[in-house]
Order: sequence, then structure tokens, then C-alpha cells
Amino acid sequence: MGVLSETWFADGYIDFEQKKYTLLAYLQEINLYFNEHKLYPQLADVIFHYNNLVAFRENKQFIQQHFPKRLTAINMERLQLLYEQMIADDELMQELEHIIHYAMKKLNHTIKEGTEIYEQVEDSMDIAPVGLIPLDTQEGYLFLSDGRRRDTLVYEYRLTIFERHDEKYRGIHTQYIEAYQKDLVHSCEHIKTILIRQRRKMPNPAVYHVHTRLVVPLDETLLPIAKRCLVKYIATNAA
Repeated sequence: MGVLSETWFADGYIDFEQKKYTLLAYLQEINLYFNEHKLYPQLADVIFHYNNLVAFRENKQFIQQHFPKRLTAINMERLQLLYEQMIADDELMQELEHIIHYAMKKLNHTIKEGTEIYEQVEDSMDIAPVGLIPLDTQEGYLFLSDGRRRDTLVYEYRLTIFERHDEKYRGIHTQYIEAYQKDLVHSCEHIKTILIRQRRKMPNPAVYHVHTRLVVPLDETLLPIAKRCLVKYIATNAA
């Protein structure tokens, strides 16, 4: 994937045409991935750059609060200096505003395209519990299948909760276990029985089957969206 610097709009000479070329080259490569229905990590990266521009434009103490892992101290210092220069220089301010306005429009358009693909896949997904679900659903197994694969993919999952800016967020970690051929023998219920017998660390696991009729890339689209759908499903049914 093409890389766009976290501070691309502030790097080097501030010139609209130059920055426009840099941005369009980046988005052209992103769109190549989207055309193949490959969403991650591309979609998350485009959203980062859009939010980065919003934060800079609004000068909200800026990005150190919102994106501490992506921006180094040097980058934050550079952007803060640029912001101060922009306030003092009308011509520089106009050029940056031109760049930011154009970039946000282009990034937003690309985000919408990626979101449409995401929603199409999300809407096609059916989630069903396999057997009885225990009270503790923090860990268990995710069974994943689509319209192409002849296998049911099995992942172990673990839910996580992390805090950011006094808000709690749910996350999920998965580890691939094995693939079972789709046939009369290997029903989801039978696969669950096999896992309980072979992996005794979870004698009563929560097991969910996520299926879509669509055919999309596994690592870049199917699995990331399935994980998010499962987190939402568990949270909704636990409420």
C-alpha cells in the first residue's frame, strides 16, 4: 500500500499543486485496493488522514490526544509550528486552507466508497450462535464461511475493553485455529464438539457462526468485518 506521510500537507514546500499530486497518487493506489474489495488497512488509513486534517483545521490541541500512536513528538512539533506560521502569514494560511479543503473533499469521497463496500459486506452477514451460549462470552470461537470457500474457518476469539478519553471501546483479538471442510459430517455443532474435546482449556465455549454469501478477500475484508460484526452482536445480546 502506498504510504502518505502523517504530516504530508505540512512537509516541505507548501504548494497546492504539489500537495494535490501527492494526495491523488495516494488515493489512486487506495482505489486499486477498493476495486478488489480490499478494505483494510486502507480504509482505516484514509480515515486517519481525514481526521488528522480536521484536527489540524480546528487546532484541537491537536492530534496528540487523538492519534498518539501515529504522530511522533517531532511531527506534532512541526505541525504546531506550521499552525503558528499560518496564523501569522495570510498567504500561507490561504494556501493551506486551499490544500486542506481540497484534500478533505477527496478523502471524504474515498471514505464513502470504502464505507459502501463495508456496509454491503456487513449487511450480507448472518450471525448465529452454535448451541447454547454461556454467560461468559468474553472468549470463545468464531466460525467463518463465505460463498466461495469449501471450508469453515475456525478462530479463537477474545474480547477486550480499552479506554480512550474517558470512553470505553470494545475490541477483539482472534487467532486462527483450523479449517474444516463443509460437508454433512462437519456441521457447526460437530466442529464445536471436536474443539471442546481437543482444546480443553475452554470446556464450555461461546461459539458463533458468521456467514456471508458474498466472495471477498479474507484478510483484508471478510475477517475484519466479521470481527466487528461479532463484537456488535455480542454487545447487543448482552445488553
